[in-house]
Amino acid sequence: VRQADQSKVKEYAAEDADITLQLRDLLFGELKKEGLLNVYDEIEEPLIKVLVALEYAGVNLDQKYLNDYSLELQEQILNEESKIYKIAGTHFNIASPKQVGEILFDKLKIPYRWRRTATGQYSTDEDKMTELAEQNEIVANIMQHRMYSKLKSTYVDALPLMVNKKTGRIHSSFNQALAATGRLSSNNPNLQNIPIRTPEGRRIREAFIPRDDNHILLSADYSQIELRLIAEISKDEAMLEAFAKNQDIHRATAARVYAVDYDAVTDDQRRNAKTVNFSITYGAGSTNLSRQLGIKRTEAKVLIEQYFKQYSGLKKYMDTTVEFAREHGYVETLLGRRRKLRDINSRNGMARSGAERIAINTPIQGTAADMIKLAMIKIHQAMQEQKMQSKMILQVHDELVFDILKSEVGPMKIIIEEQMKNAIPSLQVPIVVGMGTGDNWLEAH
Repeated sequence: VRQADQSKVKEYAAEDADITLQLRDLLFGELKKEGLLNVYDEIEEPLIKVLVALEYAGVNLDQKYLNDYSLELQEQILNEESKIYKIAGTHFNIASPKQVGEILFDKLKIPYRWRRTATGQYSTDEDKMTELAEQNEIVANIMQHRMYSKLKSTYVDALPLMVNKKTGRIHSSFNQALAATGRLSSNNPNLQNIPIRTPEGRRIREAFIPRDDNHILLSADYSQIELRLIAEISKDEAMLEAFAKNQDIHRATAARVYAVDYDAVTDDQRRNAKTVNFSITYGAGSTNLSRQLGIKRTEAKVLIEQYFKQYSGLKKYMDTTVEFAREHGYVETLLGRRRKLRDINSRNGMARSGAERIAINTPIQGTAADMIKLAMIKIHQAMQEQKMQSKMILQVHDELVFDILKSEVGPMKIIIEEQMKNAIPSLQVPIVVGMGTGDNWLEAH
């Protein structure tokens, strides 16, 4: 810019400002017409300065830890390669789905019972490999190899390259108006996608550390927020009662669905109920549920019927929400955020079913997104008012992470819990916030 013709720079900057103002006038009218001014004024506009502060603060990274972990993962990768080549009886490119398919299904004669890909190749995606891994050691080894390779290349080796040379920290970008549900997303790098499902993946969180010895990380997350909001929005009496009694919602669901006492619920029954709780609002039918639970389709169908019999308010919510969406072409969160559904009346069955699933889930996931955004705004304001030196550094959907000055831990915990629990004060369902502190993100979580 400094080397450019200043008259052209001036003209470009003036035009930029003028077009922005014109867009503002146009979009303001659209917001008003759609009844979205409140969402903008109360959530999105105040959130801008919160995200600016969050991105500016950045996250400290233990690069030595990641370097050591990279070497460890490389050893694991080589170890799995050795096992794979021994069973296969030959060397091949494990990273090539085509070669993996040929080794497994042509050379080793492992039965293949699925459709091939559009190019005629065997499919070796995660679902099929997971199914085969139980009875085929080489498949399990290939899956381990893939996991170690993914962790190493995508996270362990990539994250240190994203550290800002001036600050020594990672400064991710958070997008507040990209996801249709209202959820925040993150990129450069995506810090909302750090693995958590496996022990090896969770270890990456150990690399996220406080800025110095005078600070500690604090993680605060909403407990079962989407299930609580399902109860709130649907007004299902049985679900609201379980949360009001501070019961384990999955155990309470199992007790109702299997018609047993709350204390007599088995681990398998609770596990099945948990899967049903999380799957139903995402539109899972009997086929999908039977696959997830490893049971017959007829059993899954009975389970769903029993579920809706016990949670009739939830079933009514799902039906009335889809009806509303069909009539109006959109659905809303509790705070009025809208999502338009262009396929809700489509003649294409798959497109229409997809829109119906979105219609049911958006008010729940979208309200959760609105809620944590409001919490971020209120926490940020309280921190400024009380002149706190601590920083909010991450948002991962239902979780907020803070870099806390050790002398501020007590008052910060009070601020965070109070503002997160009361982000939407009018809720009937009790909101629970879990908090932890530690010398790294994993320890705090």
